[in-house]
Amino acid sequence: MCGIMGYIGTNGNATAVILDGLNKLEYRGYDSAGICTLQDDGLCIQKKKGRLADLTEAIGELPVSSIGIGHTRWATHGVPSDTNAHPHCDCSGRIAVVHNGIIENYAALRKDLILEGHDFVSETDTEVVVHLLERYYNGSLETAVRRMLADLQGSFALAIVCQDEPDKLVAVKKDSPLIIGLGEGENYVASDIPAILGRTNQVYIMEDNELAVVTADEVKITDLEGRPINKEVFTVTWDPVAAEKGGYEHFMLKEIHEQPEAVRRTLSGRIKDGWIDLSDLELEDLFQGINKIYIVACGTAFHAGMVGRLAIEKLARIPVETDIASEFRYRDIIWKPDQLMIVISQSGETADTLAALRYAKRNGVKVLAVTNVVGSSVAREADKVIYTHAGPEIAVASTKAYTTQLVIMYLLALYLAQERGTVPPDELKKLGRELAHMNQVLETVLEQEEKIKALAARHSSVQDTFFLGRGFDYAVAMEGALKLKEISYIHAEAYASGELKHGPLALICEGVPVLTVITQDYLVDKSMSNIKEVKARGAVVIAICKENLQEDCQECDEQVLIPNVDPLLAPVAAVVPLQIFAYYMAVLRGADVDKPRNLAKSVTVE
Repeated sequence: MCGIMGYIGTNGNATAVILDGLNKLEYRGYDSAGICTLQDDGLCIQKKKGRLADLTEAIGELPVSSIGIGHTRWATHGVPSDTNAHPHCDCSGRIAVVHNGIIENYAALRKDLILEGHDFVSETDTEVVVHLLERYYNGSLETAVRRMLADLQGSFALAIVCQDEPDKLVAVKKDSPLIIGLGEGENYVASDIPAILGRTNQVYIMEDNELAVVTADEVKITDLEGRPINKEVFTVTWDPVAAEKGGYEHFMLKEIHEQPEAVRRTLSGRIKDGWIDLSDLELEDLFQGINKIYIVACGTAFHAGMVGRLAIEKLARIPVETDIASEFRYRDIIWKPDQLMIVISQSGETADTLAALRYAKRNGVKVLAVTNVVGSSVAREADKVIYTHAGPEIAVASTKAYTTQLVIMYLLALYLAQERGTVPPDELKKLGRELAHMNQVLETVLEQEEKIKALAARHSSVQDTFFLGRGFDYAVAMEGALKLKEISYIHAEAYASGELKHGPLALICEGVPVLTVITQDYLVDKSMSNIKEVKARGAVVIAICKENLQEDCQECDEQVLIPNVDPLLAPVAAVVPLQIFAYYMAVLRGADVDKPRNLAKSVTVE
């Protein structure tokens, strides 16, 4: 997501160093930028919506300073604007903060701080941090930071400067990445290594709940109670291009590995002891009296909608219809006042999805949007919006945006079941708790990468593949086939397993790979009957199955196992091996993984 850059030293101009570092973080995506430097007369803060070039133009002649912090913001709380851009400053104008992450309890903190007399100027969650620091500051920035942290819930990487202590930066990390770059007579704080490459290759990698006090000549790292921590220096050997990708060969692989963190961010603050908490979104009126839901999307987002349909119908007992936006917009829908539309779009600018949204609005039907981009057209025009927190996706083929869309679908299904009383409370809490730990499940699935890479190596020369699944697994199979055809250019078809006899079986021949998803315990016997049909015709069958179904899937030629999760939630885990398989198939065939031919990241034309 956002980018942080901080500098303190005697060798350079903080403004120039920070802007250069932020420029190297542009690949992360952002919609506004800002910088704070300490001058003789106090803090100098300049912020601008748009690109770094806009900020640089606004700054004009670069002011000289030995200390400062900067930020590129990907909007989460509040639209992209000059005011919402970081850094944020306290009422007195003495303390400035930049922040990556989400402050989950910001609304309650903001209310209390306003009652204390603090003036808020932005819509962001971050601003509560700097007002808490103002509350606690009594001559020691380090002490104020420690006291402030006790009030925060959520994830954060923070860099902080204070006019009264111009010889130090304070940085702290919890769940969001942060590194300290080590120089001679100067040191750096950054959210990622590319920001400081070319200046130093010696870094400290900050761990959760570590606090750093950084001066020009020293870096002191402690835990949150103040106990010293001896850190090992990490020597960076990446070249600058590799560094942008975090050492991964392609952005797609990096984004596949970012999925546990993206899912954790999207769920952050939404599940409390198994219960779904969407109270801040004020969805009650939106769902009041709703007896039918349309889920409309394109491509990968449509596959997330298919999972959403099954989950909502199963848990909340509301009829749901899914459709591809480019088809839906031309249907003659029988609109009724008890209907709701949910649109899903990674970019929030998908032309066909916007057209479907507007179609519903013209007919008096309310719309809920699920998107990754604050301030996008979909977000602005819908009645309500739920943001995923996947962060920017650089690769054209969507991975982490898809899994975060899935978990939003589950949150909605569980929320509706909770509100309507359609599932026993104990069952709901069990599902909620399991969903809350889905990031850990994904970490386990990623451990299968080398095995999946070897599978891809054995099949990389094929020209045709087939994907099979039943129920929730069919939606996963469709997404797996899409990933493979998008980036490897291999012909890939996904079918509901029971449809084999109705035509597709004619295409099965000796040696053709068939990837089957088997995670639905009650359908495993039916699925294996279909597998026997393709094996009898010479297909090579690769099963993505749960550990507890391993015995049932023994007739498959290869197995990639995922942890034993509830069948309802299995699509989040089951799709990851298919993403990895598609990635390595493309790499082995020499395809341009991040920029596949003929495709665009945001489809803004019909």
